[in-house]
Formats: sequence, C-alpha cells, structure tokens
Amino acid sequence: MAGGKETPRQKMIGMMYLVLTALLALNVSKAILDAFVAIEENIQISNINEYGRGREKRLDLEEVAKDKSVPDTQKKAKKLLLLVDQIDKKTAEEIKFIDDLKLEILKECGENVNSTGKESIITIPYSTKEPLKPTRMDLNRVDGKDKYDEPMRVMGIEEDIKKPKGKGIELWERYNKYRGFLTELLASSSSTAEKKYFFKDPKINTFKDFDELNLKLDKAIKTAAPDDQEAIKKIYFGLSKNERHEMHEGELKDVHWIGKTFDHSPSVAALASLSSVQKEILTARADAVALIRSRVGGGEYSFNKIMPLAYGPAIANNGDEAELLVMMAAFDSDNQPEVTGPGAITVADGQARIKVKVSGGAEMPLSGTIAIKNKSGIPKKMDWNFNIKIMKPQGTVSLPDMNVLYRGYDNRIEGVASGYDQTILNGNGVALTKTGTGWIGKPGAGKEATISISGKNSVTNKTVNLGSYKFRVRNLPKPSLYFGGAEDGGQASKAETRLFAKYGPEIPLNVTFTVLSWELNISGAPRPARGTGNSIAGEGQTFLKQAKPGSMVSFMTQVKGPDGVVRKVGGSFRI
Repeated sequence: MAGGKETPRQKMIGMMYLVLTALLALNVSKAILDAFVAIEENIQISNINEYGRGREKRLDLEEVAKDKSVPDTQKKAKKLLLLVDQIDKKTAEEIKFIDDLKLEILKECGENVNSTGKESIITIPYSTKEPLKPTRMDLNRVDGKDKYDEPMRVMGIEEDIKKPKGKGIELWERYNKYRGFLTELLASSSSTAEKKYFFKDPKINTFKDFDELNLKLDKAIKTAAPDDQEAIKKIYFGLSKNERHEMHEGELKDVHWIGKTFDHSPSVAALASLSSVQKEILTARADAVALIRSRVGGGEYSFNKIMPLAYGPAIANNGDEAELLVMMAAFDSDNQPEVTGPGAITVADGQARIKVKVSGGAEMPLSGTIAIKNKSGIPKKMDWNFNIKIMKPQGTVSLPDMNVLYRGYDNRIEGVASGYDQTILNGNGVALTKTGTGWIGKPGAGKEATISISGKNSVTNKTVNLGSYKFRVRNLPKPSLYFGGAEDGGQASKAETRLFAKYGPEIPLNVTFTVLSWELNISGAPRPARGTGNSIAGEGQTFLKQAKPGSMVSFMTQVKGPDGVVRKVGGSFRI
C-alpha cells in the first residue's frame, strides 16, 4: 500500500489483506498453544505410566522380602528395599520441586491454583501419600496460555538467557545432582565383601551427540559392576543434556539450556517442558528399581504352579528324524523330571529329549507323561501331547506372468518347496535375485535357461534338490502405439498431444517404454512433421488442428524399453 497513489478501492483491498493476515496469525498461534496443551497431557500420562512401572518393580521386590521360604533371598530383598527407599525419597524431592515450579508459574500468570477438581486447573493435587506422582493438571483451563514474560521471570532468564538465576539455575543443578546421586548409588550398591564397585559422576554436560557422550562415559563406567554398566549408562544418557546451545541460526551462542528451553516460551509450553523433566526423572527411577529388582535372581524362586511343555519341529518329511523337547514350565536343576513316551529318551537340564522316526499319513501324534517331585518328595504327574505334521517332498516352480523369460525384464518367479520351510532357487542362464516372497529372474543371451529348486529343513539343516525346470528365453515383444487413449486404428481427438508405447491387455507384462522421437503424416499436409519425446508440439500440433474431421493421421516412432533396445513402432488414427 505504499507505492504511488492508490484508489479508495485499492486501499480497502490492502486493509482487508492486513486484517486477514492478522486473523491467520491468531489462528496459527491458537493452534500452536492447543498443541502444547495436548503434548503436556500426553507427557502427564507418560509420567503416570513411568511411576507405575517403577511401583510394579518395587511391589515385586516387597513380595520377595515377605517370602520366608528362602531366608537368604528374603534377607537380600529387604536390604535392596532400603536402597529403593533412598532412591524414592530423593526422587520425590525432585518431583515436588518441579511441581512447585509449575504452580509458581501459574500463580505468576494470575491463574487460580488453590481450587481442585473437575473444573479446576489442578485436577489431582500433589499428595505426600504418593510423593512420586506429579500434580495432575488440565491446561485447557489455563486462561493465559500465551503468557511468556511470567515463565521467564520464574526461571530467572528475564535479564539474560545465557546466565539463568534463581529457580532456573536451581532446577539445572538439582537435575544434574540427581543424575550423579542415582548412578553413583546404583554402582556402589553392587559391592560385595570381595569386590568393591563404584562410579564417579564425570559430570558430562557438553557433547556433540550421544556417540560422543557414550565415549566419554565409557572411561568412567569401567569401575562399576560389569552386569550394571549398560543399565547405569542408559540412566545417565536419559538424564544428560547439553548445557550450552546456539539459537537463531547461530546468531546467539553460549545460551544456557534453561534459557533455550524457556526463552519466550508460552506458559503452557513451559509447563510441558517441566513435565518432560519429571518424566525423565521418573523413567530413570523406574530403570533404577528394575536394575535393583534383577539382583534377586529368579533361580532362587520356588514355584507353586506347573504345566507340561512339549515342542519340536512343526514340519517333517517321511524318513526324517525329528527331535522333541518335553519339559515342565519351571524346574529345579537338582530335581530332574521323569518322562515317558515313544522313541529314545534322555533327560538333562530339566527337560527330556525324545527322538522318533517320522512315519504315517498327514500327521504323527505323540504323547506320554512327565512327572516331577515337590519339596516333600511327592511326584506330580501330567500328560503331554504333540503332533508332527508330515509333508510329502515335492517342488514346484511357476512363472505367473507367462511361460517364458524375457531379456531385459524383471521376470517375477515364485518357487515352493512343499515339505520344507525354506525354498532355494538356482539358475543356469538366468540371474536370480531374492525379493519379498519370490525372486526376480534376468536371463542372458541364450535361447534357454534352467531353474533348479531345492528345499531346506531349518531344523535338521538338510537340503534336498527337488528338480530342474527349463524356460525359453525371448526378447520383449513389440509394443503398440497409442495416441492419447486411442490404440492403433482407433478414433482419436484432435486435441490429443501425447503418444504412448505400451502393451495391450493381451500381453500381461508390466513394461514401460519411452518414446524417443516421432514423425507425423497427415493427408494433405505439405510434408511430415517431426519431433522428439512423446509430446506433439510445434508444426505437428499445427497440422493436427488444420486436419479435416475424419482424416487419417499416421505416426512412426522410435521407442526404447527396459532392455535398452530401440524399436520402430507405427500407428494410424482417425481424427
């Protein structure tokens, strides 16, 4: 609107554009704020899931600590629970600190955080009875979703995003101290009277990527127990952030993570970021409790429910030797099961190996009994059953498209070795490439090619040749010429401008031909028109427009297929 004199109408149109642009900006802003609300809601749900995951592992450990049947295991579990208590106490402190930060931001924004319930922002308040569960909020009820000065003040970056102060820098320091506390405690708690383990937090807050972080961490993790190292590294990774960043395409450098995260961040986005930090802490806590729970080995458990298992090859051929494994779902290495059944039976490692000769019709049913003694020496006997499906060895090869192989074409080939779980094809005079459930065959210059099929049983690792099949090798057939949608000899429109070379429905091959050049002849035209590509342009288009209705036009083209052969293809059309 600033370039010379404008009419009132032009000025009105300009004003309308400005208003429209402003409205669009407002809609985009609202959509972004709504997206942050949705993101924060999903993070809160994830927080509940991570809290539940850690709680499940803790409850499992508590059950072991109550079980008096294995005193040594009970004693170990009680000791480990004290370790979990330390972790949960520290984790609860961090969750509460971040919860208070969220409430302070909301208060600063003028929101009501004193009421709770269905119509309030705070739907489920923080409770000391469940100190690891963050406050449940509904950010849809926040009035000042777009306020950003207030979160910046609370996070101490209203003056300088490179040097956060107050609660912002406190959050950063507490987050890093929690990482060190958790990983160092986990490492040292694996120590025994014979071997002392430890991990000293290298305080890594600068790394290019996680590969570099991994390299830096490898140097410090070696003093931890070998079985703990990967779990501790995972927790450390999850709680690691680069302290310094670039912003605005490199214009701002050395910006602190707090400044980068909360600079001009709308209130709902700031709350989502804080919820995300809580999720990282709860995830680390759950992983830590899972590691501690794993230290009470499953081999020390007694079992009170048993069930028989029998498993072996799902397929077998006449004459093959099949091997079954029959076992209880749980077993004691000093209390081997007693197994009855057909064939030769050997028992070791809590399971029986049964070898039988496969014979019969479509399947071979097998059955027997398995028994194991309880702690009182009383045997518990159960029946087991297993069926072997018997397959008849045979091989088939089919070429769905046609009964020949075409040069320069991806011939689709399927092979089935009935009776075997793996099919293998080999070609003579044709190169075969596995793709999906079949193969692609590309024949050479010969007139014939041979494909051999073999079946392999992955259980016995036995491969059997099932036959060879010969195929004729031919060049791709010549395509037909189409003028638009009209085929050779058909009626075409004068408005058509494109030529196509392709196969009609009688040739079921998926082949693409490229039209390289064309020559157009029309009765009454002074000379032929010529061009390249498949578009009729220039003089050719002029001739077509001048042709009388009912005239015959003919084309002679040069086309190229996937085999690299250039073919001459002609066609006539009535327009």
